[in-house]
Amino acid sequence: MIEAARKADPDGKWVIADAQSWRAEEPVDLVFSNAVLHWLRDHASLCRHWFQQVKAGGALAVQVPAHYAMPLHSEIVAVSQEPAWDARMETARTALTHHPASFYYDMLYPLTSHFDLWETIYYHIVDGPEAVLAWFRATGLRPFLEALSSDGERAQFEQMLLDRYQVSYARRASGQTLFAFRRLFFVAYR
Repeated sequence: MIEAARKADPDGKWVIADAQSWRAEEPVDLVFSNAVLHWLRDHASLCRHWFQQVKAGGALAVQVPAHYAMPLHSEIVAVSQEPAWDARMETARTALTHHPASFYYDMLYPLTSHFDLWETIYYHIVDGPEAVLAWFRATGLRPFLEALSSDGERAQFEQMLLDRYQVSYARRASGQTLFAFRRLFFVAYR
């Protein structure tokens, strides 16, 4: 990703750093986070830290997945609670950190000159429930698969999940599936 950015903007300054400890050399116009925050624990201190890196007139802009009440996530939790998996899945069930929109508002609004907050549902048109499973395998499904001890168990877990996705993400008359994915956005202006 950084190499692609360097090619697209060779005059830009590209820094690889830990999101939790990064500090700007001088205040910046924009701190932008896209689908990172849910992998980290302490959203309150991290968002305040990022906001402190922003100069007057600048902004902290964040997008976080907000799919936790949607079938994409709730079906995984349901499968993980099956007796065959339940004892090994507690860590997986808490691997992704999320908060309601009000959490970010209450935390950042007092520090801002202006605060925007919204949710959007993106409808991806995909080739059936199998494509939904494949899409989520590299992200939110990953902690669950890592909790299992063999490829056979992972295949069995995925099949149980796919059986549920066949209902939750049924094919339309076209043969494709409408895959709704909710995201939360907020922009805090200094």
